[in-house]
Amino acid sequence: MQIGIVGLGRMGGNIAVRLTRHGHDVVVYDRDAAAVEKVVARAEAGRAIGASTLADVADKLTGPRKIVWSMLPAGPITEETVMSLAGLLQRGDIVIDGGNTYYKDDIRRAKVLAEKGIDYIDVGTSGGVWGLERGYCMMYGGTKEAADHIDPILAALAPGIGDIPRTPGRDKGTDLDPRAEQGYLYCGPAGSGHFVKMVHNGIEYGMMQAFAEGFDVMYRKDSPLLAEEERFSLNMADIAEVWRRGSVVSSWLLDLTAQAMTKNGELSEFSGEVNDSGEGRWTIEAAIEEAVPVPVMTAALFTRFRSRSDNTYAEKVLSAMRYGFGGHVETKE
Repeated sequence: MQIGIVGLGRMGGNIAVRLTRHGHDVVVYDRDAAAVEKVVARAEAGRAIGASTLADVADKLTGPRKIVWSMLPAGPITEETVMSLAGLLQRGDIVIDGGNTYYKDDIRRAKVLAEKGIDYIDVGTSGGVWGLERGYCMMYGGTKEAADHIDPILAALAPGIGDIPRTPGRDKGTDLDPRAEQGYLYCGPAGSGHFVKMVHNGIEYGMMQAFAEGFDVMYRKDSPLLAEEERFSLNMADIAEVWRRGSVVSSWLLDLTAQAMTKNGELSEFSGEVNDSGEGRWTIEAAIEEAVPVPVMTAALFTRFRSRSDNTYAEKVLSAMRYGFGGHVETKE
């Protein structure tokens, strides 16, 4: 299939390249012309062409049904791009938003585009800077017909079942979607994909915070506040490594923590000032609307707020993990 990719940052560029590796053709555009040139150079020969404007993307897409994937930060730039595409595309075409958009914005945009006969699909995309090789876990919403139409695109981006053991009994479930085992899932109408991804990120906040606090407790075990016989000088990198081997807390987040600590156990290159992408806030807002208690995620979000005025080793652990999976730079100046 042919698809336009708008926004060639850490994830957008890799998405374009991965698609060309799986036999798809891409028309790529970014406001930074150098980014366009780099992606075309990295792509499989002959499968990527650059565009100079959004209109140029639309012009260079061929076939009866044009597809454009926006991979931009949530907010005004995505709003502007989606609405501009709505004016450039025709009835039956498809606009995909793969960024971290607020799901209520998806619902609104889908209605606007539907009035023009254009399908809108929201794709919550997880995989960070590793997605080019590992693939992307995707949760998406929109009309079922449009979602089925882009299935070859999503299948190419997904990680596949790989070497992860099958969940016992899953092969007996008649109402279970087989695509979930491949790493991508149709969640329902517009907004549902980003809603599921939003909660995913809220959970991620809590998991990261638990690791960060635990390592902070161990890091400070040699504190002069403790009795001398109760002080231990513990090696954070070795602890992270041993937990990776058969522990019930083993995970990709722990893998990334171990990598960072192996380079520098003090994590001194990180400022400890931890940002939030917005999805943690939106998850808590949704929980309030539903009257669902989420104390762990709320505390994790508030800790990130506090980190920007006063931070500890725990916040450096958070920064290290964010850099590991998403390339988020929170290092010291």
